Amino acid sequence: MKGKIVFVVPDEKLANTAGTVMKELNEDMEIYIGSFSEGLKHARRAVKEGANIIISRGGTGNLIKRNVEIPVVNIEFGSYDVINSIYKAIEFSDMIGVVGFSGMALTYKKVSHILEKTFSAKILTTIIKTEREVEQHINNLYLSGCRVFIGGQAVMDALDKLGYEGVLIETGKEAISEAISYAKGLMEVQLMEKEKAAILKSIIDFAYDGILGIDKDGVITVFNPVTQKITGVSYENAINKAVDDVVENTRMLQVLKSGVPELGEIQQIGNTSIVTNRVPIVVDGEILGAVATFQEIEKIQKMETQIRKKLLAKGHVAKSIFDDIKGKSKEILKTKEKAKLYAEVDSTVLIMGETGTGKELFAQSIHNASLRADKPFIAVNCAALPENLLESELFGYVEGAFTGARKGGKTGLFELAHRGTIFLDEISEMSPNLQARFLRVLQEKEVVKLGDDRIIPIDVRVIAATNRDLYKEVEEGRFREDLFYRLCVLRLDIPPLRSRKDDLYELVSYFLYEKNKMLNRKVKGISSESIAKIVLYDWPGNVRQLENFIERCVVLSGNSEINIDVIDEARIGIPLNKNEADSIVQESQDNNKGVLKHIENETIKNVLEETNGNKSLAAEKLGISVTTLWRRLKSMEEIKTE
Repeated sequence: MKGKIVFVVPDEKLANTAGTVMKELNEDMEIYIGSFSEGLKHARRAVKEGANIIISRGGTGNLIKRNVEIPVVNIEFGSYDVINSIYKAIEFSDMIGVVGFSGMALTYKKVSHILEKTFSAKILTTIIKTEREVEQHINNLYLSGCRVFIGGQAVMDALDKLGYEGVLIETGKEAISEAISYAKGLMEVQLMEKEKAAILKSIIDFAYDGILGIDKDGVITVFNPVTQKITGVSYENAINKAVDDVVENTRMLQVLKSGVPELGEIQQIGNTSIVTNRVPIVVDGEILGAVATFQEIEKIQKMETQIRKKLLAKGHVAKSIFDDIKGKSKEILKTKEKAKLYAEVDSTVLIMGETGTGKELFAQSIHNASLRADKPFIAVNCAALPENLLESELFGYVEGAFTGARKGGKTGLFELAHRGTIFLDEISEMSPNLQARFLRVLQEKEVVKLGDDRIIPIDVRVIAATNRDLYKEVEEGRFREDLFYRLCVLRLDIPPLRSRKDDLYELVSYFLYEKNKMLNRKVKGISSESIAKIVLYDWPGNVRQLENFIERCVVLSGNSEINIDVIDEARIGIPLNKNEADSIVQESQDNNKGVLKHIENETIKNVLEETNGNKSLAAEKLGISVTTLWRRLKSMEEIKTE
């Protein structure tokens, strides 16, 4: 934002000096020449043409300052200017009269006793207030013995008329330079404040809230368009008026008096209910005013509904990818490879697996690896909702479809999943009635809301999951055979944890790291005996059960290593499985020995990675000698080359 500074000076000599200074400073400012009323005319024209600051001098400057609304910078006289004028005046007489407006006269008066001693002269000063007083003050000084006078252009004009000697006070370049510097600094501050005021006005005018401000006398100073709309009062009829004359039921004056904010208050203005916040404006302990912000309650409710819809849409996101599925066993790698192939096409997928094996994890990973990855992923647990509620959630409904139906109706999850994926977990729990409706969605790729006859075409990929033998459910008449074949275009079987025990070490390490981070713990690790006991258990709840078990162990171990005592305590209430019971009697069976040997080898490899191959440090961490470590490594190498 660029500002404009102009000079209005009383004489041509000062104008020339100002021009020289501006040239030296590389400044470009307009200069007007005119004394008193003529100078005021120039100043008013400059203001109309966009001037921000006016630089002037003496009486002309004082006159302009009183009659324009922009700042006026007076050129002050420097010490050199004063001394130079006395030096010239002493040539005519040692009785010198100084006639001028307050600024100039006071400058001479302050240093007159020094100047009198220096020049062996008598200096009398007089202050004039208007141009009409000049001749009278000159005559008064003349009667007091003054025979030479110092003053500005108006004084020189009067001296010519009276026939007295005079010396024009000349403004030096330094004083003009200082005036320019001060004016530029003042303009910079002025423009910054103007910019801030414009920004603040824009914020207030375009705010969603109504904003009303009053000063310490209860007079309205801020009244934005929203406030005008709510109150039905125009800006012109509100600004600078008493707030209790404009706004009904206002409590602004009470807040002004008490200095206590009132937040979230309900207020009635005409037929409109609003929620209001009223806050006092306090500066250095003094209440200077108050401000209120308010919104229509009906608009807040509508906004809340829209926000919830948007948040719901944002929540329909698949977070997991295939890399999140931990494990390197043959079984899990084969399952992941098959799932990746399924991600390349749009066919319906049926995921089979026991509880806790990670069926939704695979469903999300398939979605995120597909061409629909940037579209909605909506997960529905068919066992979590009663039939009528599940139906309304899946298909949606129109207003008035049933008692209690939401005003405006509801968009169904199939419709929300358009162009994305819908994951129907525990599909076996879907009622026969819903199975028939769902079959039509799969066949026709369209839905009809409850209470409506309008057909809505949809493009949705379906991934279903169950922990039951779905074909057995078909044989026993609990699940539609035609729906089963529609769902089971691509089948994915998730192996239980007991059939992929080679993954246990990686899963335990991963969960240990995650639970440390989540619970803000620093558990150092898990002993080999503890790992062995974890391996021997069948984990009927699969990966989910293992994750919860490790979380319990992290809590119970404090920040120490998870040892066998922690494992035993965490196992309280968990029944033994057959393999584990046999192992307690027989120490260990041959198949578990092979798994334990694998876990042991994995542990050695991981510790060596942690120590960057430092075998001495690794042996110390493992609690074995370096010789034993070398022997184990040699054994591992022999197994690898067989």
